[in-house]
Amino acid sequence: MSSSSTRSAGRTEYRESAKDSVAKPTRIEPPVEAPPRRGKWKSRLLIALILVLAGVLGWAVYFSPMFSVRRIDVEGLHVVKSADVMKALDVPMGVPLLQVDTKGAARRVANLPKVALVRVQRNYPSALKVTVTERVAAAYFTTEQGTHLVDLEGVDFSTEPAPKDLPRLRIDSPSQRDPRVVAAMTVLGALPKSLRSQVTELYAKTPASVQLMLADGKRVVWGSADSSELKANVLVALLSQQGRTYDVSSPDLPTIR
Repeated sequence: MSSSSTRSAGRTEYRESAKDSVAKPTRIEPPVEAPPRRGKWKSRLLIALILVLAGVLGWAVYFSPMFSVRRIDVEGLHVVKSADVMKALDVPMGVPLLQVDTKGAARRVANLPKVALVRVQRNYPSALKVTVTERVAAAYFTTEQGTHLVDLEGVDFSTEPAPKDLPRLRIDSPSQRDPRVVAAMTVLGALPKSLRSQVTELYAKTPASVQLMLADGKRVVWGSADSSELKANVLVALLSQQGRTYDVSSPDLPTIR
């Protein structure tokens, strides 16, 4: 570095020349790239193979006849005919299992009058399992068309002779899903089985005026279907006492006459 100096009054000044202040260019070396890691390529190759295998497996399950319907197992039938279930199911043999609309198939079978619940399941590699819960008659009523069977949900599901010892619904001109029928059947379903078997008739002019007639001639005034479990417990206790009419429409203040 060159510099000039000036001496004055006992002091010396040093000045850097502009020429010396210019920085020299610095050479920048390009970065050296590290060689590719073999492990990284192996991971990518493994992922690619997994994706290919998943695609092949998906195609095989969805399209291949290897996983198609070759057998249909139906369980839970007592009254409903297997042929009626198969017709309503409407699932042809040979269709791939994954292409079967199990919910739609179950809905179609549930439309059969005597069927309460249906579950359709894929059973790999080549079967469908259909589980049916049938409606069970809990009471009956009569019209000009004949004897109608009703289950505990209040569904009028069949017109045929009533089984022995089934209680009779005394309701004028009942309709499908009639609120009076539903209320009466809710009451019947709340009774313990030992007491339910003693019921011979059910009356309901309105949903809030349900009455029961027992085999020994005793009458039960129930009222609405509200608090039916509590009313059933109160009635069981009351029946141990003498009387002809047992009123549990207000279960906190029951009466015997």
